[in-house]
Amino acid sequence: MFRRLTPALVLSLAAFSLTDLARSQSPELDFNKLSLVFREDFDLDLSVSPWGPNTRWIAHTPWHGDFGDAQFVDPRPGFPFTVSDGMLRIEARKNGNGKWESGLLSSADENGYGFSLKYGYFEMRAKLPPGPGVWPAFWLATVADKTRPPVAGLEIDVLEYYGHNPVAYQTVAHLWEPDGKENREMGYSPHQISVLPDQLTKDFNTFGVMVTPEWIVFYLNRREVARDKTAPEHQRPLHILLDLALGSGFPIDKTRNPSYMYVDYVHAYKFLHD
Repeated sequence: MFRRLTPALVLSLAAFSLTDLARSQSPELDFNKLSLVFREDFDLDLSVSPWGPNTRWIAHTPWHGDFGDAQFVDPRPGFPFTVSDGMLRIEARKNGNGKWESGLLSSADENGYGFSLKYGYFEMRAKLPPGPGVWPAFWLATVADKTRPPVAGLEIDVLEYYGHNPVAYQTVAHLWEPDGKENREMGYSPHQISVLPDQLTKDFNTFGVMVTPEWIVFYLNRREVARDKTAPEHQRPLHILLDLALGSGFPIDKTRNPSYMYVDYVHAYKFLHD
């Protein structure tokens, strides 16, 4: 979530059959084997504050790091989050000074308080904003723990969508060393997932990831689309983030003002045997 990604191998819908052998090694997406442990259906007012405590979400990354070309602002009445009829709307718009502002949600705060889960299935159902310059995302990151020495942290970008390319989105994992540098030895690289034109902006889709000790398996509408091996350094739980960022190195001069991301729900499941 911190840099523009380089082009990767394009996975077309027609080519998914080539990964059947790899899929056969993955845990089946069987909800009878899962237990819902985090349920955000946006049926009530959004429980959010700038930094916590005592709210389900905070409105910044726990490590105090913004990214992209829109500032993630403290929530205020009507902006950047609104909840209506069981739906969250995240809004990006220019303020009175012509600067872009938008919203981010994190399920854990800078002290590690909040929801996190080491292994399980994480899913968001959402409709993405159209147009160039938008950069919405759904992702996971190793939760902070100030009571322990720093360790390498895992980041899993379940969804990164670049609005100038409405026929694809990207998934990618990163392994970050305690000094903030990326560990390249894991060999993580982006997967570009092809979709129908405007599929992600005209209707709702589910974006999911299954995290096990062996595999990180990505899903679109509960169908496997990509996978990576789980880094052995993954030893701490992951918290959930979602945001409507802008830019990522791409122009925002033609970005719609305002732009909206709609989220129906965010769920997380643990394995029943855990």
